[in-house]
Amino acid sequence: MPRQPQLTSRLQRFGTTIFTEMSALSLRHDAVNLGQGFPDFDAPAALTEAAQRAIGEGRNQYAPGNGIPALRRAVAEHAARHHGLTYDPDTEVTVTTGATEALFATLNALCDVGDEVVVIEPAFDVYPAAASMAGAVVKGVPLRPDEVNGGWRLDTGDLVAATSRATRAIIINTPMNPLGKTFSDQELELVVKVAGALDAVIISDEVYEHMVFDGPHRSICHVPGARERTVRISSAAKTFSVTGWKVGWACAPPELTDAIRAAKQWTTFTSGTPLQHAVAEALVWDDTYVEDMAADYLRRRDLLCEALDRIGFGVTVPDGTFFVACDIRPLGFDDDMAFCNRLPEAVGVGAIPIQVFHTDPMAHTGLARFAFCKTDEALAEGIARLEAGLPSMSRNPSPTSSRTS
Repeated sequence: MPRQPQLTSRLQRFGTTIFTEMSALSLRHDAVNLGQGFPDFDAPAALTEAAQRAIGEGRNQYAPGNGIPALRRAVAEHAARHHGLTYDPDTEVTVTTGATEALFATLNALCDVGDEVVVIEPAFDVYPAAASMAGAVVKGVPLRPDEVNGGWRLDTGDLVAATSRATRAIIINTPMNPLGKTFSDQELELVVKVAGALDAVIISDEVYEHMVFDGPHRSICHVPGARERTVRISSAAKTFSVTGWKVGWACAPPELTDAIRAAKQWTTFTSGTPLQHAVAEALVWDDTYVEDMAADYLRRRDLLCEALDRIGFGVTVPDGTFFVACDIRPLGFDDDMAFCNRLPEAVGVGAIPIQVFHTDPMAHTGLARFAFCKTDEALAEGIARLEAGLPSMSRNPSPTSSRTS
């Protein structure tokens, strides 16, 4: 890609985020956007009413930099009630402007120039960008196809080979965007063992903690020896369908929390005071809300997966998140970047190419991500367009993209 003369070398290789690119294509061609992962239905009325009430009550000035006490207490209570994880709200919970700021603050707090950050891939594109902005070197570990059980697996040799004495942190996302994978107990134990041997910090992105379809959510913090070296990140965005609110948090032992807060104070300092008050109320709702939400996403997952399978995609049914990764090669396509670039105009549907979730875009090719966090009407329309349009879409091979974000 052309060099931007005013941009730091650390960001030259990233370009524009794929979500902006593909959403713009969907908008330009009036396509059903099954690419970007935001719900197109309303947040719970009780939550938006709580935010309106907080605004009306005058809670509109700066919140404490670490988050309002009520929200920090609610985050700690939520982790204890749902996952059996105990955190001190005063010394181990920090409220951030979304999970993204939690990641940026953590990496900027931890990394010196030349430190290495290991990222299990395919990975949300923020991870390598945030690590690079902190001056760190990114080491990707692509998952391998699981030939025995189906899906994907983390290989011991691959993880060990990506680490060194320079490894400062290992980032894991479970449930995983974009594959929808949940990591097994053995895989989580492997990450903890490797991190422990290197005295590395584990950064665990768990924003999809309540979108797990096969048993309870397994946090890496459940593994013995993990909690004392793990920054556990989550947010309100996915759980409560408020991606635009940007209310997140990081839970970590006091020494790590102190470091995160030292970095965070120089970014946003604080944000969204009335929204913090509303999320504090929502986190202590009874279990019915998250149970019903998960059941509804399971229904949407099955609806989309069955349709994509019927159309002819190679479908790996996700364990969690609201994404499904599909193999486009059974339909005669090869390059997922070319496929997703052409899909909005040719068929009228938006999707995300998975090759851009790797430091080496050739690590996984031929996979496209579709999102099912959409209304039944949007899903039905997207499915109908795929069924009608894919048979006539040209299969002519295109040059593989050189995009490396």
